[in-house]
Amino acid sequence: MQDRPIFAVHDWLYTYAGSEKVLESILRCFPIERLFTLVDFLPGPHRRFLRGTPVIPSFLQKMPFSRSQRRLYLPLMPLAVESLDVSEAGLIISSSAAIAKGVLTHGEQLHICYCHSPARYAWDLTRDYLDTAGGRGALKKMLAQAVFHYFRLWDVASTPRVDHFIANSGYTAARLRRFYGRESTVIYPPVDIERFPVQESKEDFFVTVSRLVPYKKVELIAAACAQAGKKLLVIGEGPDLPKIKAWQREHIQVLGWQPDDVVVDLVRRARAFIFAAREEFGIAGVEAQAAGTPVIAFGAGGCLETIKGIFPGQRPQPGTTGVFFREQTVPSVLEALDWFDRHRDHLEPRACRTNATRFARPHFEEELKRFVSNCWEQFQSCGKTAKKFPGANPLQKPRN
Repeated sequence: MQDRPIFAVHDWLYTYAGSEKVLESILRCFPIERLFTLVDFLPGPHRRFLRGTPVIPSFLQKMPFSRSQRRLYLPLMPLAVESLDVSEAGLIISSSAAIAKGVLTHGEQLHICYCHSPARYAWDLTRDYLDTAGGRGALKKMLAQAVFHYFRLWDVASTPRVDHFIANSGYTAARLRRFYGRESTVIYPPVDIERFPVQESKEDFFVTVSRLVPYKKVELIAAACAQAGKKLLVIGEGPDLPKIKAWQREHIQVLGWQPDDVVVDLVRRARAFIFAAREEFGIAGVEAQAAGTPVIAFGAGGCLETIKGIFPGQRPQPGTTGVFFREQTVPSVLEALDWFDRHRDHLEPRACRTNATRFARPHFEEELKRFVSNCWEQFQSCGKTAKKFPGANPLQKPRN
């Protein structure tokens, strides 16, 4: 795009996780001139994927406790994202799991949002967060209810600022339709499957890799493995780390944050990967399959699209890559663990790897570039940008 730049907007930068891997591909596919975000506390070692793109945070960057307690600022987040000045851009690509889609735009801009999820705490998981607040007093719970109500109103009101939604799964697409009344195109997020070479031989332990936050239900996994006497390795960091460490014993090891080479090695060697959250996509489960490691997962959400799984009572078929549990309860996880033990020899590493290749990064980047190019051509044909962007195409200056 010769006359007007392309900007990207991302919720916040704290770590390099699933949504940041999507952002990385956006920065690879398009000549993004500026990246806007609410706060940027990304450590130096993790900044390489930004490819030197200038990062512009909101006023929340300078607020006290914004590094460690960003949820305190939920009431200010709509104001913060609307304060980001993206008026110079011709094309805006937002990467949103909460707030980035609400950036203010005008009629001569095209806004494409890659939606990882509508804000969970405002919609699906409101009750979970309210229960947590309720444990701290009725007044705080009442205030939290008011904040979530206000946020939902803003969330819906800001939706028309997005011209096109991309959903990271069919599950997310259904939620966009239900909450916002908007249709979307599903493009599964990129998975670096080459980072996880397949390993045929497995060892007698289970592993989970996750941010340690309430909705991930890592404590449920620890409780089930403790009761079953299964060796479990927990990798990750987050506010629930002290709670998870309370489960530590001889066969439950809470390792906290681990470097990438350690994570890859343990996932490759594990008997199975376990995750218990209702995920929109579940990138960690796909990475495990890339390593030839089957997955035991909660049978809901995006994992029904990414894992070729069976429920207890069902027989594995050729190509089966995991076992689902029906409820987020210890008895249900124990049932899935038992069914996995009975049929694990039928869950072949090569089948896991084959399934994971559907989500390889090149597939994502090819689909994303095609989608954005088509949207841009459609936008031009409407006449809104014919004078300012004659013949311009956002794919004309790809990044090296």
